[in-house]
Order: sequence, then structure tokens, then C-alpha cells
Amino acid sequence: MTANHRTGFPFLEALQASPTPVVMEVKRRDAHGYDMLGGRTPAAIVGAYERAGAPCISVVTGRWFGGSPALLRDVAALTPLPLLQKDFITRKDQVRTAKELGASAVLLTAALLPATSMRTLVTECLLAGLTPFVEITREAELEAVHHPQECVIAVNNKDIKTRERDAGDLGRSLDLLPAVHAAGAACPVSASGIDSPATAAGLLDAGFGGLLVGTSLLRTGSPEAWVDTMAGARKGLALR
Repeated sequence: MTANHRTGFPFLEALQASPTPVVMEVKRRDAHGYDMLGGRTPAAIVGAYERAGAPCISVVTGRWFGGSPALLRDVAALTPLPLLQKDFITRKDQVRTAKELGASAVLLTAALLPATSMRTLVTECLLAGLTPFVEITREAELEAVHHPQECVIAVNNKDIKTRERDAGDLGRSLDLLPAVHAAGAACPVSASGIDSPATAAGLLDAGFGGLLVGTSLLRTGSPEAWVDTMAGARKGLALR
């Protein structure tokens, strides 16, 4: 499927419908500059994610992580799965470019955007048929998110002020989850710092509709085994 045939809001729909609601990430480097591909091609990583049942894929195009818009275009040519462009999107023309490159969703970082800009960019995404993937770190940032029922609202467990070099605070996700639900978010997501299948299982069972996982999946030898372990952990938690 080409970018020109991506219609509607496939990212949000796929994430909500999936029994494995994990947005699996393609990125060239981690926050410390270490290689994440390990000699693999994007095609090999995307193939592994498809076999693991990924409903969506995040493509990091930000320069901090060695990304570029070309990576998004290349991944769009490899898979029909809905794609998130993960970068610092601050202008309407970037939203249009994301659509042209094959994205189905774009990252909007509340900590970087004035409230008026957030509202403008959410509207621009929706008009373009893209899912706004709104990333927050504080409850007050929810006030600027209109049409929350058509957005993915993600709690970033890491600190962009340190270029996400911290280990991550999963307590932030758990603390903010009630407020995200109360805001009417279509799909609350916990993003970054999710270091194991057991951690992922706990967050889903706490009430998150999805997760965004990058480094942990890229470091594992088998995303399929990672997902199977997560599913097993969820069953184990349900039996307690």
C-alpha cells in the first residue's frame, strides 16, 4: 500500500482494534547515540515487527536519534501498517509533508507548543486525515488538546529537556492516566522507558490503551518472543 492510498484515521483505528496495542519503533540511534540497528536494515526490523503483530510503527525522523524524513518514506514503502512520524512537529507545512511521506499520525509535543499552536496543529492533522499523537508530561498540558476523542494522548515517561537520556519515570504514566481518561482521550498511551515485557503488561493492565516501545524491542533478538512474554505476563497478572 502506498502513501497515497492511506485514508481515514488508520493509526488510531488499528491501535484500538489490536490485541497487541504496541506501537513498535524504528530508530537509528538511542538518546545516547548508540546504534540501534545493529547491522540490520529497516526492512528486516519492519518485517520482524509485522511478524510480532504490530498494529502500527513509529518512525523516528528526529536528528537527535539519527533520523531523517527519508527514513519515513523508506518505511512507508515497506509496509501497509499505519506509521507515526516521531519528530518535533511545530508547523502546518510539516503536517502536510508527513502525509506526503506516508505518515498516518504525527507527534505533537505539548511541552514545545503554545496552546494556540497545539490547537492549530491538531485541527490541521484531522483535516489531513492524520491522527494527532499528542505527547504530554503534565496534567495542565491536556487543556490545550481539543478533539481528544480523535487523538492519541501519550504520556512521555522521559524528559525531553535532557534529550530523553534519563531512565524514564513510569510513575508519571500511572499518575496521569486518570486525567487522560477524564479528558476523553480515545486511546491513552504510555511512551518511552518501557524496558521489559513485564513492565508493558503492567501498564496495559493498569488501563492504558496502547504503548510506544522502541529501545527494548530493538535490543531484543525477537520482537515476537517479547510480545509473547508480555501476553503471558498479562495472563499471569489476571490469575492473581
